[in-house]
Amino acid sequence: MAENDAMPVLTKKCGPYISSVTSRGMNLVIRGIVLFFIGVFLALVLNLLQIQRNVTLFPPDVITSIFSSAWWVPPCCGTASAVIGLLYPCMDRHLGEPHKFKREWSSVMRCVAVFVGINHASAKVDFANNIQLSLTLAALSIGLWWTFDRSRSGFGLGVGIAFLATLVSQLLVYNGVYQYTSPDFLYVRSWLPCIFFAGGITMGNIGRQLAMYECKVIAEKSHED
Repeated sequence: MAENDAMPVLTKKCGPYISSVTSRGMNLVIRGIVLFFIGVFLALVLNLLQIQRNVTLFPPDVITSIFSSAWWVPPCCGTASAVIGLLYPCMDRHLGEPHKFKREWSSVMRCVAVFVGINHASAKVDFANNIQLSLTLAALSIGLWWTFDRSRSGFGLGVGIAFLATLVSQLLVYNGVYQYTSPDFLYVRSWLPCIFFAGGITMGNIGRQLAMYECKVIAEKSHED
């Protein structure tokens, strides 16, 4: 009789835990998918700006889509965006430093707008030389981090992302996948790391905001249970 009374109690305790784990796993997948499509959209828009300005040149046989972009660029950017967006909140939890600076969607949207503006400046604004352009974009990128992030983990991950992405771009250009007009930093443009840094900060902010929304949903479900 005692064993029969204990069984419902055991099931009641395990139920919410299993449900929470399943919910977190599903939310992680959903966040990854959302970040992927955001990255794809931004890649199409920003790469189109670069191509129209003749900053980036693809071989004629690969420009087949209506977006005038190589087919592999949006999926690669989407995958990178998903990884970055999931990595930022994970790093915050690992370091025990939850990011609480400007945690609202309006701030995230302004961050995206500034990032698009930095890309627009690199493609549209004429500077006297590449050094002036690179220094201007570097200042704008650091200003973006200071305005919308200000975390040590965010800055460190942004620098790491800029380094790795620039290295991958160098390898792609070296192997003839695409090219930059007037390269001044080995095979690419000197301002490219600034764009990657700003992009990492932007996707990190989006990922953090999505993670915070997930935590609110899980907390509400736990409170209801």
